[in-house]
Amino acid sequence: MRIKKLILKNFRSYNEETEIEFNDLTAIIGKNDSGKSTIMEALEIFFNNKLVKIDSLDSCVYNADSKEAIISCIFDDLPDSIIIDAAASTNLRDEFLVLENGDFQIVKKFNLNLKTPSVSIFINAFHPNDKKYSDLLSLKNDELKKRAESLKIDTSSIDLRINSDIRKAIWNSNNNLTFSPTELKADKEDAKKIWEQIEKNLPLFALFQSDRPSKDDDSEVQDPMKLAIDQAMEEIADEIDVIKKKVMEKSILVAKKTLEKLAEIDSALSSDLIPTFKAEPKWDSIFKLSLTGDDSIPVNKRGSGVRRLILLSFFRAEAERKKITNKTPSVIYAIEEPETSQHPNYQKLLINSLNELSQNGNTQIILTTHNPSIASLLPLSSIRYIKKENKEIQIQSNTDAIYKTISDELGIISANLNDVKLIVCVEGPTDIIFLKFISSILNQSNNSYPDLNNHPKIIILPLGGGTLKQWVENNYLKHLNIPEFHLYDRDADNKYEAHAKEVNNRKNNSFAVLTKKRELENYIHTDCITESIGINISFNDQDDVGKILAKALHDRAPDGNPWEQLKEDSLKKKISRAKGRIINEALPKMTLARLKQIDVDDEVINWFDKMKTYL
Repeated sequence: MRIKKLILKNFRSYNEETEIEFNDLTAIIGKNDSGKSTIMEALEIFFNNKLVKIDSLDSCVYNADSKEAIISCIFDDLPDSIIIDAAASTNLRDEFLVLENGDFQIVKKFNLNLKTPSVSIFINAFHPNDKKYSDLLSLKNDELKKRAESLKIDTSSIDLRINSDIRKAIWNSNNNLTFSPTELKADKEDAKKIWEQIEKNLPLFALFQSDRPSKDDDSEVQDPMKLAIDQAMEEIADEIDVIKKKVMEKSILVAKKTLEKLAEIDSALSSDLIPTFKAEPKWDSIFKLSLTGDDSIPVNKRGSGVRRLILLSFFRAEAERKKITNKTPSVIYAIEEPETSQHPNYQKLLINSLNELSQNGNTQIILTTHNPSIASLLPLSSIRYIKKENKEIQIQSNTDAIYKTISDELGIISANLNDVKLIVCVEGPTDIIFLKFISSILNQSNNSYPDLNNHPKIIILPLGGGTLKQWVENNYLKHLNIPEFHLYDRDADNKYEAHAKEVNNRKNNSFAVLTKKRELENYIHTDCITESIGINISFNDQDDVGKILAKALHDRAPDGNPWEQLKEDSLKKKISRAKGRIINEALPKMTLARLKQIDVDDEVINWFDKMKTYL
């Protein structure tokens, strides 16, 4: 499952209902005390309620009329099936538990009138609203059978022990069902069972806060190790279930033998005793993992910079692990102010690692920052800008205004521009990775070519494919008086051709070019893909390389449906992940010789020749 949206109401500074959308990588940017940390802590309360626990003071101070805080999450990428009856499976769509657009929403309402707030859980869905059809999830098996009988439904062909089959028969019997947005309480019968199963499928959520005391179990150090245990437990969940069942079976057998012997002494007493397991075992509490230096000094007693480096290394290790491991749980890493206590070089390394990790599938990254240097390393499509005004919080994203706001208020580009001679503008972060790597190859061969990894006179800026139009038309960088070099993918429809012409018509020596091949992945040699990913593919200049690789990977390890039957969302994710692997795994295998083999017209080298003229 993948979190798509968080909705807050009457929670701390969020009085009115406020929505925050998430991508695979999302950066929440704003000034101090704008409400960034509140979003992260709301997510922690929703998923865990451990590191941060909700309390009676969490209601919005501007709303004296209500002591009910609401934290709601919307998810997509839902499980194909869930087991609520021992003999059969169902799914959220068949149970009419999804929104009209197919997403899934869980609402948690907290009663803050209590010293220890209680929580009520609801499922928001586009659900049948007809009388006798709207309450089926709250009915017991006998009640469902009576309902079917009262509606004169033929149940001879279904298993009457399975509630989901009875519900389906009842709903299918009405060809004129009407639906409406409905809030279903997840505390009765199968609605409760479904929530319990869904809860097991929710992403693991790990919050890494920026300010915390240094204590023996300092979670800045402990959380990555604890999360390592949590993920390991998720990956072997099936094996753990087998062990749990065996332990329960053998324990109950011993208990029954004991009761048999007791019955020989006092049959009345033995009949009153029933062997019961009162609680699920807490497997994660069995294992404790910590990091201690050779001198026996706990890592949490080291400097904050060192502790953050451990966190950085954890994320880098996770990025590498997820490249080679298919069975990994869905995880959300929420990191407050990743720049804390870090040298700028390490900040850059951390952001690059997190960006890479977010492209590997089953992983979402959420960051908060008010640092313009960090903002400049992020794709603009991932940014959510928070502004607090007159006790109200505004969240801007995917609007024309956000880019100028960030540029004006935070300085999306570093303030030290005295020596900068050129701004290189591309669509997204993967384009930056490509250009930086190729520039290092060229620079090693001929140092007259600029190495974009550390060149003091060049800034690289991702404009975002969906927002590139706004950047070009509004010319947000005009006030800097620095020439721009724009490089866009040609794609299948030349959609950026008009924008390139507009840049070239400027009078400030700016230049724009479209790739002759479809996109930058087409400039990566097939041998690099074979060596790094272990799969042979072929493609021409205008082929969608990501799609070709995604299909080859799917066919090599099919996950149920043939490629042609995959849903559009699933196709897009597989293609996106394949493109991520091309950039992150195949690109490092490129050499100057391979570049010349696949780019016989020296098109890429010509781009860098053009950049040289500005320096």
